[in-house]
Amino acid sequence: MAVVGVAVGVLSGMFGIGGGTVIVPALVWLGLTQRHAAATSMMAIVPTAVSGVISYAVEGDVDWIVAAIVFAGMLVGGQIGSWLLSKLPEVVLRWAFVLFLLFVIVNQAMSNPSRDSHIVLHAGTVIGLVAFGVIAGILAGLLGIGGGAICVPALSILFGASDLIARGTSLLAMFPNAITTSVANVRRHMVHVKAALIIGVVAALTAPLGTWIASAVTPRTGAILFTAYLCVLLVRSFWVALKATRR
Repeated sequence: MAVVGVAVGVLSGMFGIGGGTVIVPALVWLGLTQRHAAATSMMAIVPTAVSGVISYAVEGDVDWIVAAIVFAGMLVGGQIGSWLLSKLPEVVLRWAFVLFLLFVIVNQAMSNPSRDSHIVLHAGTVIGLVAFGVIAGILAGLLGIGGGAICVPALSILFGASDLIARGTSLLAMFPNAITTSVANVRRHMVHVKAALIIGVVAALTAPLGTWIASAVTPRTGAILFTAYLCVLLVRSFWVALKATRR
């Protein structure tokens, strides 16, 4: 679990993700069910996101207003996702994770990130950010991810944020959502608290290294690295879901 925490921290800082795309498959491999792995992942994301936000905020790469708007939607969506997590069959959860990864990979391949752009707020943008937050919150609660794997490409592609601002803002938006969703998961007795604390604390310590790497490479290199990382996860998750379906 400590090794998982190191990987999660570096990847969280590099890509602006909470690390659920690493934590969930790792916890399933270590013996937890998909349901409990997703719920435990959500709690581990809390300290990871805090550390990442601080690292990006120091460099001025966080849009605080946009993060607050996205979180407003994620607050509602996260509770819906937590409820679905407790109700849906295990095999459905596994295939949902596979489809989610495939969607994000396609989006990343289509993106052409910039380091100079920023989000321009107006009425339409605010409505779009709230609606997007609800969708991201549902996926986060259902799949045990922070939401960064969908927030980062969406903030860049749909709303025009630079790659670094998209990552820093994504981490800030997912932090309070991870707390509220984790509270709901704990009440439903789905969280392995000790595992979440080990992974989360170690990840928080290593996240600044990932942030430094993100600023050191070009936006296109960062996008390619993120896509490659997701492709590896897709192959692994597809194989696990296929085995679960056969059983």
